[in-house]
Amino acid sequence: MGERTANVEPGDIGQTMRALAEVIHQRWDADPEASYTARLLTGPEDKRLKKVGEEAVEVIMAAKDGDHDHVRYEAADLVYHLLVVCEAQGVSVEELAGELNARMH
Repeated sequence: MGERTANVEPGDIGQTMRALAEVIHQRWDADPEASYTARLLTGPEDKRLKKVGEEAVEVIMAAKDGDHDHVRYEAADLVYHLLVVCEAQGVSVEELAGELNARMH
């Protein structure tokens, strides 16, 4: 587990997801030596997928502990790594939103 984030303020999840997806997309052109995201995008698929699994387990463990701040921290890691996998597979955040919207009816 990393160091927990201090002074977290509520935000707009749609705006945040769009901005994060854009940053991830831009990392294709970044130096993998300087950017963790670029290393994930250009590295082996198994590494990306393993990170999603690891982060999902960490969310589960934090929830089992009933630790609100830890759940938030690990859920953010999971969403980030999931968006990296989506980017690598060509799934846009708009497509993801459309999939979720279609399930609400």
